[in-house]
Amino acid sequence: MAGMNETPSGERIHIGFFGRRNAGKSSVVNAVTGQDLAVVSDVKGTTTDPVTKSMEILPLGPVVIIDTPGYDDEGSLGELRVQRTRKILEKTDIAVLVVDTTEGFRKVDEELTGLFKERNIPCLIALNKSDISEDTEDHSIGEEMPGLLQRIAKNSDGMIHVSALTGDGINELKNRIAALKPQGEEGRLVADKIDPGDLVLLVVPIDKAAPKGRLILPQQQTIRDILDAGAAALVVQDTELADTLDMIGTKPALVITDSQVFGKVDKIVPPDVPLTSFSILMARYKGLLDDAVKGVAAINGLKDGDKVLIAEGCTHHRQCGDIGTVKIPKWLREFTGKELTFETASGTGYPDDLTPYALVVHCGGCMLNEREVRHRAAKTTAQGVPITNYGTMIAYVHGILKRSLSIFPELADTL
Repeated sequence: MAGMNETPSGERIHIGFFGRRNAGKSSVVNAVTGQDLAVVSDVKGTTTDPVTKSMEILPLGPVVIIDTPGYDDEGSLGELRVQRTRKILEKTDIAVLVVDTTEGFRKVDEELTGLFKERNIPCLIALNKSDISEDTEDHSIGEEMPGLLQRIAKNSDGMIHVSALTGDGINELKNRIAALKPQGEEGRLVADKIDPGDLVLLVVPIDKAAPKGRLILPQQQTIRDILDAGAAALVVQDTELADTLDMIGTKPALVITDSQVFGKVDKIVPPDVPLTSFSILMARYKGLLDDAVKGVAAINGLKDGDKVLIAEGCTHHRQCGDIGTVKIPKWLREFTGKELTFETASGTGYPDDLTPYALVVHCGGCMLNEREVRHRAAKTTAQGVPITNYGTMIAYVHGILKRSLSIFPELADTL
């Protein structure tokens, strides 16, 4: 299990538990996980902030469990908690609506299932406290509202009676959740673009911004994907790239570089050798690349005084020469010749209102799951704001974007 427990958050299925205050969400979460993950109390509103836990749950595999505050919370603080709960929907792959069968369904339950449906989030309804409900069928409507139960049921993928207290129905709930796990062919970073036996050269600069003693996540994942494809990965610093190409005596099938040294690597790698970046590969993997390629041309229209948002999915200590706060602003100012204003957003702090910005430049999104990356892109473009990503933007301002997309001809041909 150790390998699965080390699975990055962005690669895990995110399961959110939602419902009214005191419906038993936290108790159901604890029963599903087999841990005292969430604080349980008879007092309404005990869960005041989303609680997350990365763990392994069979038969699901590596997951992130999210216990949310009651969606019917009240007052000014309650409204803030509800807003945080809505924010969780942006990253939720599977939703579980927990309903107290002794109180029945309410309009807030219908609202939640409606939100799940709008966002195409698979949803199960866990009818909790069935052990103390004398007749769960009689209690399932709650308020006398014609068609309420039918509308809620229509927005869900099924209902199941459970008892967090006795454990009845919990295993079935886990199996039903597992059945909703997204199916289909897993996305690949690069394996579908190379053949078994190929040599792929990875350019990884080791500078002040590089973490001590390890490679960053996109580099690790790319190496693993290359190995899974039966190809060979050769890792080298940009300072040794030219000598390495001479030494190996053969042309690699592909060169993948850190975007920060795109311009330098482009000058060294022969023009007939395909070249791309970790950031571009990650953007495709997370579903951002199409929007990134469409949005990058907006750089040409930037004017003096325009605001540009630099968005990253993680939070980290900023260092001298940081790519998001130093290098990207420098490259954009040099390329456009304009006086631009830059703002940054890190981690979960992606703005709801993006209209003040002329452009959003997003990282590859390695620490975010695919659903959240796609949500950010859709929210941005829906507000009429172009979005691109680090690798695409850096290749564009260095005049090598078409080459960087050569392994994706359907995108390269649009330039």
